[in-house]
Amino acid sequence: MAGMLRLDLSTAYPLFSSEATRHIESVAATKLPPHTLMQRAGLATARLARALAPHARTIWIACGSGNNGGDGLQAAAALQVAGRHVVVSCLASDAQQLPLDARQAWLLAREAGVEFAQHPPDLGPQDLCVDALLGLGLTCRPHGHSPDPRLLQWLAVLQSSAAPVLSVDLPSGLLADTGQFAPGLAPKTPVASARHTLALLTLKPGLFTALGRDAAGSVWFDDLGVDTANLRPAAWLAGAPAPSTRLHASHKGSYGDVAIVGGEGMGRRGMGMTGAALLAASAALHAGAGRVLVAPLDDAASAGAVTALQPECMPRRFEALALEGGLTVVAGCGGGVAITAVLAPILQQAARLVLDADALNVIAADRTLAQLLSERAHHPDRSTVLTPHPLEAARLLGTGTEAVQADRLCAAGELADRFGCAVVLKGSGSVVAAPGCTPRINPTGNARLASAGTGDVLAGLLGARLATAPATLDAAFGAACRACWEHGAVADRWPHHTALTALGLARALTA
Repeated sequence: MAGMLRLDLSTAYPLFSSEATRHIESVAATKLPPHTLMQRAGLATARLARALAPHARTIWIACGSGNNGGDGLQAAAALQVAGRHVVVSCLASDAQQLPLDARQAWLLAREAGVEFAQHPPDLGPQDLCVDALLGLGLTCRPHGHSPDPRLLQWLAVLQSSAAPVLSVDLPSGLLADTGQFAPGLAPKTPVASARHTLALLTLKPGLFTALGRDAAGSVWFDDLGVDTANLRPAAWLAGAPAPSTRLHASHKGSYGDVAIVGGEGMGRRGMGMTGAALLAASAALHAGAGRVLVAPLDDAASAGAVTALQPECMPRRFEALALEGGLTVVAGCGGGVAITAVLAPILQQAARLVLDADALNVIAADRTLAQLLSERAHHPDRSTVLTPHPLEAARLLGTGTEAVQADRLCAAGELADRFGCAVVLKGSGSVVAAPGCTPRINPTGNARLASAGTGDVLAGLLGARLATAPATLDAAFGAACRACWEHGAVADRWPHHTALTALGLARALTA
Protein backbone atom coordinates (compact mmCIF):
# COMPACT_ATOMS: atom_id res chain seq x y z
CA MET A 1 0.00 0.00 0.00
CA ALA A 2 1.56 3.22 -1.19
CA GLY A 3 -0.08 6.08 0.68
CA MET A 4 0.18 9.31 -1.31
CA LEU A 5 2.85 9.51 -3.97
CA ARG A 6 3.65 11.39 -7.12
CA LEU A 7 4.01 8.95 -9.98
CA ASP A 8 7.53 8.00 -10.99
CA LEU A 9 7.49 7.26 -14.73
CA SER A 10 10.28 4.74 -14.33
CA THR A 11 7.97 2.53 -12.24
CA ALA A 12 5.20 0.28 -13.56
CA TYR A 13 1.75 0.78 -12.01
CA PRO A 14 -1.43 -1.30 -12.34
CA LEU A 15 -4.41 0.45 -13.91
CA PHE A 16 -7.96 -0.55 -13.01
CA SER A 17 -11.19 -0.07 -14.93
CA SER A 18 -14.10 1.93 -13.51
CA GLU A 19 -16.04 -1.29 -12.92
CA ALA A 20 -13.17 -2.89 -11.03
CA THR A 21 -12.63 0.29 -9.00
CA ARG A 22 -16.26 0.35 -7.90
CA HIS A 23 -15.96 -3.28 -6.84
CA ILE A 24 -12.76 -2.57 -4.90
CA GLU A 25 -14.45 0.39 -3.21
CA SER A 26 -17.53 -1.64 -2.33
CA VAL A 27 -15.53 -4.48 -0.80
CA ALA A 28 -13.30 -2.09 1.14
CA ALA A 29 -16.30 -0.17 2.50
CA THR A 30 -17.75 -3.33 4.03
CA LYS A 31 -14.52 -3.93 5.95
CA LEU A 32 -14.05 -0.40 7.29
CA PRO A 33 -16.07 1.80 9.65
CA PRO A 34 -18.67 3.98 7.89
CA HIS A 35 -17.36 7.11 6.14
CA THR A 36 -13.71 5.94 6.37
CA LEU A 37 -12.87 6.01 2.68
CA MET A 38 -14.34 9.50 2.20
CA GLN A 39 -12.49 10.77 5.26
CA ARG A 40 -9.23 9.42 3.86
CA ALA A 41 -9.94 10.84 0.41
CA GLY A 42 -10.78 14.28 1.77
CA LEU A 43 -7.74 14.43 4.02
CA ALA A 44 -5.48 13.33 1.15
CA THR A 45 -6.97 16.02 -1.08
CA ALA A 46 -6.47 18.65 1.62
CA ARG A 47 -2.83 17.62 2.15
CA LEU A 48 -2.05 17.86 -1.53
CA ALA A 49 -3.91 21.17 -1.86
CA ARG A 50 -1.78 22.70 0.89
CA ALA A 51 1.40 21.40 -0.76
CA LEU A 52 0.48 22.68 -4.22
CA ALA A 53 -0.66 26.13 -3.09
CA PRO A 54 1.02 26.91 0.26
CA HIS A 55 0.39 30.65 -0.13
CA ALA A 56 -3.14 30.53 -1.52
CA ARG A 57 -5.41 33.34 -0.35
CA THR A 58 -8.48 31.39 -1.45
CA ILE A 59 -9.14 27.75 -2.30
CA TRP A 60 -12.28 27.26 -4.38
CA ILE A 61 -13.73 23.75 -4.31
CA ALA A 62 -16.37 22.90 -6.92
CA CYS A 63 -18.40 19.93 -5.64
CA GLY A 64 -20.81 17.66 -7.46
CA SER A 65 -23.83 15.93 -5.97
CA GLY A 66 -22.19 12.49 -5.63
CA ASN A 67 -19.36 10.95 -3.67
CA ASN A 68 -16.73 12.93 -5.60
CA GLY A 69 -18.41 16.05 -4.26
CA GLY A 70 -18.33 14.45 -0.82
CA ASP A 71 -14.56 14.06 -1.10
CA GLY A 72 -14.37 17.76 -1.93
CA LEU A 73 -16.57 18.71 1.02
CA GLN A 74 -14.45 16.60 3.36
CA ALA A 75 -11.33 18.35 2.02
CA ALA A 76 -13.01 21.73 2.48
CA ALA A 77 -13.64 21.00 6.16
CA ALA A 78 -10.03 19.92 6.71
CA LEU A 79 -8.62 22.96 4.91
CA GLN A 80 -10.88 25.36 6.82
CA VAL A 81 -9.83 23.83 10.14
CA ALA A 82 -6.20 24.29 9.02
CA GLY A 83 -6.81 28.01 8.67
CA ARG A 84 -7.31 28.31 4.91
CA HIS A 85 -9.96 30.47 3.31
CA VAL A 86 -12.19 27.98 1.51
CA VAL A 87 -15.15 28.68 -0.77
CA VAL A 88 -17.37 25.78 -1.85
CA SER A 89 -19.77 25.77 -4.78
CA CYS A 90 -21.95 22.66 -4.70
CA LEU A 91 -24.46 21.33 -7.21
CA ALA A 92 -26.55 20.04 -4.30
CA SER A 93 -28.57 22.76 -2.60
CA ASP A 94 -28.76 20.91 0.72
CA ALA A 95 -27.38 17.82 2.41
CA GLN A 96 -30.46 15.71 1.67
CA GLN A 97 -29.61 15.71 -2.03
CA LEU A 98 -26.30 13.93 -1.36
CA PRO A 99 -25.41 10.25 -0.73
CA LEU A 100 -25.09 9.28 2.93
CA ASP A 101 -21.29 9.69 3.25
CA ALA A 102 -21.31 12.95 1.32
CA ARG A 103 -24.13 14.20 3.54
CA GLN A 104 -21.91 13.80 6.59
CA ALA A 105 -19.07 15.62 4.77
CA TRP A 106 -21.48 18.51 4.02
CA LEU A 107 -22.31 18.83 7.72
CA LEU A 108 -18.62 18.77 8.66
CA ALA A 109 -17.89 21.56 6.19
CA ARG A 110 -20.75 23.64 7.57
CA GLU A 111 -19.63 23.08 11.14
CA ALA A 112 -16.07 24.11 10.20
CA GLY A 113 -17.36 27.44 8.89
CA VAL A 114 -16.70 26.84 5.19
CA GLU A 115 -18.20 29.54 2.98
CA PHE A 116 -20.74 28.26 0.42
CA ALA A 117 -21.33 30.30 -2.74
CA GLN A 118 -23.03 29.68 -6.05
CA HIS A 119 -20.64 31.94 -7.92
CA PRO A 120 -16.91 31.11 -8.07
CA PRO A 121 -14.64 33.67 -6.38
CA ASP A 122 -12.05 35.71 -8.24
CA LEU A 123 -8.79 33.79 -8.11
CA GLY A 124 -5.18 34.61 -8.94
CA PRO A 125 -2.23 32.43 -9.90
CA GLN A 126 -1.28 31.86 -6.26
CA ASP A 127 -4.75 30.49 -5.41
CA LEU A 128 -6.14 27.01 -6.10
CA CYS A 129 -9.19 25.40 -7.68
CA VAL A 130 -10.26 21.92 -6.59
CA ASP A 131 -12.38 20.02 -9.10
CA ALA A 132 -14.63 17.60 -7.21
CA LEU A 133 -17.59 17.75 -9.59
CA LEU A 134 -17.91 14.38 -11.31
CA GLY A 135 -15.09 11.90 -10.82
CA LEU A 136 -15.78 8.22 -11.46
CA GLY A 137 -19.53 8.69 -11.10
CA LEU A 138 -19.68 10.28 -14.54
CA THR A 139 -19.95 6.87 -16.21
CA CYS A 140 -23.18 6.25 -14.31
CA ARG A 141 -24.98 9.19 -15.89
CA PRO A 142 -28.00 7.99 -17.87
CA HIS A 143 -27.96 8.30 -21.66
CA GLY A 144 -29.33 11.60 -22.82
CA HIS A 145 -28.99 13.17 -19.38
CA SER A 146 -28.76 16.96 -19.66
CA PRO A 147 -26.04 18.35 -17.41
CA ASP A 148 -26.84 21.02 -14.86
CA PRO A 149 -26.09 24.45 -16.42
CA ARG A 150 -24.02 25.28 -13.33
CA LEU A 151 -21.84 22.26 -14.03
CA LEU A 152 -21.00 23.57 -17.50
CA GLN A 153 -20.40 27.06 -16.11
CA TRP A 154 -18.06 25.82 -13.38
CA LEU A 155 -16.19 23.57 -15.79
CA ALA A 156 -15.58 26.60 -17.99
CA VAL A 157 -14.27 28.52 -14.97
CA LEU A 158 -11.92 25.67 -14.09
CA GLN A 159 -10.67 25.61 -17.65
CA SER A 160 -9.97 29.33 -17.85
CA SER A 161 -8.89 30.07 -14.27
CA ALA A 162 -5.50 31.62 -13.66
CA ALA A 163 -5.25 29.47 -10.54
CA PRO A 164 -3.89 25.91 -10.84
CA VAL A 165 -6.46 23.11 -10.73
CA LEU A 166 -6.38 19.98 -8.59
CA SER A 167 -8.83 17.32 -9.80
CA VAL A 168 -10.11 14.80 -7.29
CA ASP A 169 -9.73 11.28 -8.74
CA LEU A 170 -10.41 12.37 -12.35
CA PRO A 171 -10.71 15.66 -14.22
CA SER A 172 -14.46 16.21 -14.49
CA GLY A 173 -15.85 14.99 -17.79
CA LEU A 174 -12.98 12.57 -18.47
CA LEU A 175 -13.99 8.94 -18.88
CA ALA A 176 -11.90 6.71 -16.63
CA ASP A 177 -11.53 3.81 -19.05
CA THR A 178 -10.79 5.59 -22.32
CA GLY A 179 -9.23 9.02 -21.77
CA GLN A 180 -11.98 10.65 -23.81
CA PHE A 181 -14.45 13.26 -22.58
CA ALA A 182 -18.15 12.58 -22.21
CA PRO A 183 -20.31 14.27 -24.86
CA GLY A 184 -20.75 17.96 -24.14
CA LEU A 185 -18.09 18.06 -21.42
CA ALA A 186 -14.88 18.36 -23.42
CA PRO A 187 -12.85 21.55 -22.79
CA LYS A 188 -13.61 24.26 -25.32
CA THR A 189 -10.47 26.33 -24.76
CA PRO A 190 -6.84 25.57 -23.93
CA VAL A 191 -6.07 25.36 -20.22
CA ALA A 192 -4.85 28.56 -18.64
CA SER A 193 -2.95 27.13 -15.66
CA ALA A 194 -1.21 24.05 -14.28
CA ARG A 195 -3.21 20.81 -13.91
CA HIS A 196 -2.85 18.24 -11.16
CA THR A 197 -4.87 15.09 -10.47
CA LEU A 198 -5.04 13.07 -7.27
CA ALA A 199 -6.16 9.58 -8.27
CA LEU A 200 -7.89 7.82 -5.37
CA LEU A 201 -8.03 4.12 -4.53
CA THR A 202 -6.81 3.07 -8.01
CA LEU A 203 -5.11 4.51 -11.05
CA LYS A 204 -7.37 4.56 -14.11
CA PRO A 205 -6.29 3.98 -17.74
CA GLY A 206 -7.98 7.15 -18.99
CA LEU A 207 -5.52 9.33 -17.10
CA PHE A 208 -2.66 8.18 -19.32
CA THR A 209 -3.92 7.93 -22.90
CA ALA A 210 -5.86 9.91 -25.51
CA LEU A 211 -6.94 13.28 -24.05
CA GLY A 212 -6.29 12.15 -20.48
CA ARG A 213 -2.63 13.09 -20.30
CA ASP A 214 -3.33 16.75 -21.07
CA ALA A 215 -6.40 16.88 -18.86
CA ALA A 216 -4.77 15.22 -15.84
CA GLY A 217 -1.42 17.03 -15.86
CA SER A 218 0.76 15.87 -12.98
CA VAL A 219 -0.74 12.71 -11.49
CA TRP A 220 -0.59 11.87 -7.81
CA PHE A 221 -1.98 8.72 -6.24
CA ASP A 222 -3.34 7.68 -2.85
CA ASP A 223 -4.57 4.11 -2.41
CA LEU A 224 -6.58 5.14 0.70
CA GLY A 225 -5.05 2.23 2.59
CA VAL A 226 -6.68 -0.38 0.34
CA ASP A 227 -4.42 -3.14 -0.97
CA THR A 228 -5.01 -4.12 -4.64
CA ALA A 229 -1.77 -6.08 -5.09
CA ASN A 230 -3.52 -9.41 -5.72
CA LEU A 231 -6.08 -8.06 -8.20
CA ARG A 232 -5.69 -8.29 -11.97
CA PRO A 233 -5.53 -4.85 -13.60
CA ALA A 234 -7.09 -3.83 -16.91
CA ALA A 235 -3.70 -2.53 -18.06
CA TRP A 236 -0.31 -1.46 -16.77
CA LEU A 237 1.37 1.90 -16.97
CA ALA A 238 4.67 0.76 -18.46
CA GLY A 239 7.79 1.26 -16.39
CA ALA A 240 11.38 1.76 -17.50
CA PRO A 241 12.94 -1.30 -19.13
CA ALA A 242 15.69 -3.10 -17.27
CA PRO A 243 19.14 -1.86 -18.29
CA SER A 244 20.91 -4.05 -20.82
CA THR A 245 24.53 -5.10 -20.64
CA ARG A 246 26.79 -5.82 -23.58
CA LEU A 247 29.46 -8.41 -22.97
CA HIS A 248 33.02 -7.55 -23.92
CA ALA A 249 33.27 -10.95 -25.59
CA SER A 250 30.70 -10.20 -28.27
CA HIS A 251 30.67 -9.12 -31.90
CA LYS A 252 28.28 -7.55 -34.42
CA GLY A 253 26.64 -10.92 -34.99
CA SER A 254 25.60 -10.93 -31.33
CA TYR A 255 23.16 -8.08 -31.89
CA GLY A 256 21.34 -9.15 -35.02
CA ASP A 257 20.84 -7.91 -38.55
CA VAL A 258 18.06 -5.41 -39.28
CA ALA A 259 16.87 -4.80 -42.84
CA ILE A 260 14.89 -1.65 -43.61
CA VAL A 261 12.61 -2.16 -46.62
CA GLY A 262 10.95 1.05 -47.79
CA GLY A 263 11.79 4.45 -49.16
CA GLU A 264 9.93 4.65 -52.46
CA GLY A 265 11.59 7.06 -54.92
CA MET A 266 10.00 9.95 -56.78
CA GLY A 267 8.28 7.74 -59.34
CA ARG A 268 5.10 8.79 -61.09
CA ARG A 269 3.59 10.36 -58.00
CA GLY A 270 6.46 12.78 -57.64
CA MET A 271 6.74 11.94 -53.94
CA GLY A 272 10.18 10.87 -52.80
CA MET A 273 10.12 9.04 -49.44
CA THR A 274 13.63 7.64 -49.22
CA GLY A 275 14.17 9.73 -46.08
CA ALA A 276 11.72 7.64 -44.05
CA ALA A 277 13.73 4.47 -44.64
CA LEU A 278 16.98 6.29 -43.86
CA LEU A 279 15.58 7.56 -40.56
CA ALA A 280 14.53 4.03 -39.58
CA ALA A 281 17.97 2.76 -40.54
CA SER A 282 19.74 5.44 -38.51
CA ALA A 283 17.56 4.61 -35.50
CA ALA A 284 18.31 0.89 -35.75
CA LEU A 285 22.03 1.59 -36.02
CA HIS A 286 22.17 3.98 -33.04
CA ALA A 287 19.99 1.62 -30.99
CA GLY A 288 22.70 -1.01 -31.30
CA ALA A 289 21.77 -3.38 -34.13
CA GLY A 290 24.81 -5.39 -35.21
CA ARG A 291 24.30 -4.65 -38.90
CA VAL A 292 21.74 -2.46 -40.64
CA LEU A 293 20.85 -3.20 -44.26
CA VAL A 294 18.75 -0.81 -46.33
CA ALA A 295 16.74 -2.01 -49.33
CA PRO A 296 15.31 1.11 -51.01
CA LEU A 297 12.28 0.53 -53.23
CA ASP A 298 13.39 2.62 -56.16
CA ASP A 299 16.62 2.78 -58.13
CA ALA A 300 20.30 2.57 -57.34
CA ALA A 301 20.44 6.30 -56.65
CA SER A 302 19.15 5.64 -53.15
CA ALA A 303 22.19 3.55 -52.35
CA GLY A 304 24.30 6.69 -52.47
CA ALA A 305 21.88 8.45 -50.15
CA VAL A 306 22.19 5.61 -47.64
CA THR A 307 25.96 5.74 -47.42
CA ALA A 308 26.03 9.54 -47.48
CA LEU A 309 23.73 9.81 -44.47
CA GLN A 310 25.12 6.86 -42.52
CA PRO A 311 28.12 5.07 -44.00
CA GLU A 312 27.76 2.20 -41.51
CA CYS A 313 24.47 1.20 -43.16
CA MET A 314 24.70 -1.24 -46.04
CA PRO A 315 22.61 -0.77 -49.20
CA ARG A 316 21.06 -3.97 -50.59
CA ARG A 317 18.72 -4.85 -53.39
CA PHE A 318 15.61 -6.45 -51.99
CA GLU A 319 16.30 -9.67 -53.91
CA ALA A 320 19.66 -9.98 -52.14
CA LEU A 321 18.17 -10.01 -48.63
CA ALA A 322 18.35 -13.38 -46.88
CA LEU A 323 14.81 -13.22 -45.48
CA GLU A 324 14.91 -16.77 -44.15
CA GLY A 325 18.22 -16.33 -42.35
CA GLY A 326 16.91 -14.94 -39.06
CA LEU A 327 16.82 -11.39 -40.40
CA THR A 328 14.71 -8.75 -38.62
CA VAL A 329 12.78 -6.79 -41.23
CA VAL A 330 11.30 -3.32 -40.78
CA ALA A 331 8.92 -2.84 -43.70
CA GLY A 332 6.84 0.10 -44.84
CA CYS A 333 8.66 3.27 -43.82
CA GLY A 334 8.14 5.52 -46.83
CA GLY A 335 7.28 2.43 -48.88
CA GLY A 336 4.42 3.96 -50.85
CA VAL A 337 2.69 1.67 -53.32
CA ALA A 338 6.04 0.04 -54.16
CA ILE A 339 5.93 -1.93 -50.89
CA THR A 340 3.05 -3.98 -52.31
CA ALA A 341 5.34 -5.97 -54.60
CA VAL A 342 7.59 -7.23 -51.79
CA LEU A 343 5.22 -7.72 -48.87
CA ALA A 344 4.16 -11.29 -49.64
CA PRO A 345 7.67 -12.81 -49.38
CA ILE A 346 8.40 -10.67 -46.31
CA LEU A 347 5.26 -11.90 -44.57
CA GLN A 348 6.00 -15.51 -45.51
CA GLN A 349 9.69 -15.63 -44.64
CA ALA A 350 10.89 -12.98 -42.15
CA ALA A 351 11.56 -14.38 -38.69
CA ARG A 352 11.04 -11.04 -36.96
CA LEU A 353 8.99 -8.32 -38.56
CA VAL A 354 7.97 -4.71 -37.87
CA LEU A 355 5.19 -3.44 -40.13
CA ASP A 356 4.80 0.32 -40.29
CA ALA A 357 3.16 3.06 -42.36
CA ASP A 358 2.50 2.10 -45.99
CA ALA A 359 2.90 -1.62 -45.28
CA LEU A 360 -0.10 -1.36 -42.96
CA ASN A 361 -2.14 0.59 -45.50
CA VAL A 362 -1.44 -1.97 -48.22
CA ILE A 363 -2.37 -4.88 -45.94
CA ALA A 364 -5.60 -3.12 -44.94
CA ALA A 365 -6.61 -2.96 -48.60
CA ASP A 366 -5.49 -6.46 -49.63
CA ARG A 367 -7.22 -9.54 -48.20
CA THR A 368 -4.51 -11.89 -49.40
CA LEU A 369 -1.77 -9.97 -47.61
CA ALA A 370 -3.97 -9.66 -44.50
CA GLN A 371 -4.37 -13.44 -44.52
CA LEU A 372 -0.61 -13.92 -44.83
CA LEU A 373 -0.14 -11.63 -41.84
CA SER A 374 -2.64 -13.64 -39.78
CA GLU A 375 -0.94 -16.92 -40.74
CA ARG A 376 2.34 -15.76 -39.20
CA ALA A 377 0.75 -16.30 -35.78
CA HIS A 378 0.67 -20.06 -36.48
CA HIS A 379 4.46 -20.22 -36.78
CA PRO A 380 6.14 -20.36 -33.35
CA ASP A 381 9.44 -19.17 -34.85
CA ARG A 382 8.05 -15.89 -36.21
CA SER A 383 7.14 -12.69 -34.43
CA THR A 384 5.42 -9.56 -35.70
CA VAL A 385 4.81 -6.04 -34.40
CA LEU A 386 2.40 -3.59 -36.04
CA THR A 387 2.97 0.11 -35.37
CA PRO A 388 -0.14 1.97 -36.61
CA HIS A 389 -1.19 5.49 -35.86
CA PRO A 390 -4.96 5.84 -35.29
CA LEU A 391 -5.85 6.27 -38.98
CA GLU A 392 -3.82 3.22 -40.00
CA ALA A 393 -5.41 1.24 -37.16
CA ALA A 394 -8.86 2.32 -38.39
CA ARG A 395 -8.09 1.10 -41.90
CA LEU A 396 -6.94 -2.28 -40.59
CA LEU A 397 -10.09 -2.61 -38.47
CA GLY A 398 -12.44 -1.32 -41.17
CA THR A 399 -13.69 1.52 -39.01
CA GLY A 400 -13.07 5.24 -38.48
CA THR A 401 -10.40 7.09 -36.56
CA GLU A 402 -12.95 8.38 -34.05
CA ALA A 403 -13.94 4.81 -33.19
CA VAL A 404 -10.30 3.87 -32.59
CA GLN A 405 -9.65 6.92 -30.42
CA ALA A 406 -12.88 6.42 -28.49
CA ASP A 407 -11.35 3.33 -26.83
CA ARG A 408 -7.68 2.96 -27.60
CA LEU A 409 -7.15 -0.04 -25.31
CA CYS A 410 -9.98 -1.90 -27.01
CA ALA A 411 -8.81 -1.01 -30.52
CA ALA A 412 -5.23 -2.12 -29.85
CA GLY A 413 -6.47 -5.37 -28.32
CA GLU A 414 -8.78 -6.05 -31.24
CA LEU A 415 -5.94 -5.54 -33.72
CA ALA A 416 -3.65 -7.82 -31.72
CA ASP A 417 -6.26 -10.58 -31.57
CA ARG A 418 -7.23 -10.24 -35.24
CA PHE A 419 -3.68 -10.69 -36.52
CA GLY A 420 -2.15 -12.67 -33.64
CA CYS A 421 0.72 -10.26 -33.09
CA ALA A 422 1.98 -7.42 -30.94
CA VAL A 423 0.56 -3.96 -31.68
CA VAL A 424 1.76 -0.47 -30.85
CA LEU A 425 -1.15 1.94 -31.26
CA LYS A 426 0.72 5.22 -31.42
CA GLY A 427 -0.44 8.54 -30.02
CA SER A 428 -0.60 10.27 -26.67
CA GLY A 429 -0.19 7.37 -24.28
CA SER A 430 0.74 4.74 -26.89
CA VAL A 431 -0.91 1.38 -26.19
CA VAL A 432 1.02 -1.88 -26.57
CA ALA A 433 -1.10 -5.01 -26.84
CA ALA A 434 -0.65 -8.69 -27.70
CA PRO A 435 -2.89 -11.77 -27.36
CA GLY A 436 -2.77 -13.13 -23.82
CA CYS A 437 -0.83 -10.13 -22.46
CA THR A 438 -2.15 -7.40 -20.19
CA PRO A 439 -1.83 -4.23 -22.30
CA ARG A 440 0.65 -1.50 -21.45
CA ILE A 441 0.17 2.24 -21.74
CA ASN A 442 3.43 4.07 -22.36
CA PRO A 443 3.93 7.12 -20.10
CA THR A 444 6.88 8.72 -21.88
CA GLY A 445 6.99 11.15 -24.79
CA ASN A 446 5.50 14.56 -25.46
CA ALA A 447 4.08 16.80 -28.17
CA ARG A 448 7.54 17.44 -29.64
CA LEU A 449 7.26 13.98 -31.20
CA ALA A 450 4.40 15.30 -33.37
CA SER A 451 6.67 15.89 -36.35
CA ALA A 452 7.50 14.05 -39.55
CA GLY A 453 9.79 11.04 -39.24
CA THR A 454 9.58 10.28 -35.52
CA GLY A 455 7.39 7.25 -36.25
CA ASP A 456 10.04 5.94 -38.64
CA VAL A 457 12.57 6.31 -35.82
CA LEU A 458 10.35 4.23 -33.53
CA ALA A 459 10.07 1.51 -36.19
CA GLY A 460 13.87 1.34 -36.59
CA LEU A 461 14.41 1.31 -32.82
CA LEU A 462 11.89 -1.50 -32.49
CA GLY A 463 13.70 -3.42 -35.20
CA ALA A 464 16.92 -3.22 -33.18
CA ARG A 465 15.16 -4.42 -30.04
CA LEU A 466 13.53 -7.33 -31.88
CA ALA A 467 16.85 -8.35 -33.43
CA THR A 468 18.26 -9.42 -30.07
CA ALA A 469 15.08 -11.15 -28.87
CA PRO A 470 13.70 -14.64 -29.54
CA ALA A 471 11.20 -14.78 -32.40
CA THR A 472 8.23 -15.27 -30.06
CA LEU A 473 5.08 -13.30 -29.33
CA ASP A 474 6.05 -12.61 -25.72
CA ALA A 475 9.47 -11.34 -26.77
CA ALA A 476 7.90 -9.11 -29.43
CA PHE A 477 5.54 -7.64 -26.85
CA GLY A 478 8.45 -6.96 -24.50
CA ALA A 479 10.53 -5.39 -27.27
CA ALA A 480 7.61 -3.13 -28.24
CA CYS A 481 7.15 -1.96 -24.64
CA ARG A 482 10.86 -1.27 -24.32
CA ALA A 483 11.15 0.62 -27.61
CA CYS A 484 8.13 2.82 -26.88
CA TRP A 485 9.46 3.78 -23.45
CA GLU A 486 12.96 4.55 -24.76
CA HIS A 487 11.66 6.52 -27.76
CA GLY A 488 9.52 8.77 -25.55
CA ALA A 489 12.18 9.10 -22.86
CA VAL A 490 14.64 10.60 -25.36
CA ALA A 491 12.03 13.23 -26.27
CA ASP A 492 11.36 13.95 -22.59
CA ARG A 493 15.08 14.59 -22.01
CA TRP A 494 15.43 16.81 -25.08
CA PRO A 495 16.74 20.32 -24.31
CA HIS A 496 13.87 22.80 -24.31
CA HIS A 497 15.80 25.37 -26.33
CA THR A 498 16.64 22.91 -29.13
CA ALA A 499 14.30 21.77 -31.92
CA LEU A 500 13.59 18.05 -31.90
CA THR A 501 14.06 16.55 -35.37
CA ALA A 502 13.60 12.93 -36.32
CA LEU A 503 17.24 12.52 -37.33
CA GLY A 504 18.41 14.11 -34.09
CA LEU A 505 16.10 11.76 -32.20
CA ALA A 506 17.53 8.73 -34.02
CA ARG A 507 21.08 9.78 -33.26
CA ALA A 508 20.29 10.28 -29.56
CA LEU A 509 19.25 6.63 -29.12
CA THR A 510 21.58 4.28 -27.31
CA ALA A 511 22.22 0.55 -27.43
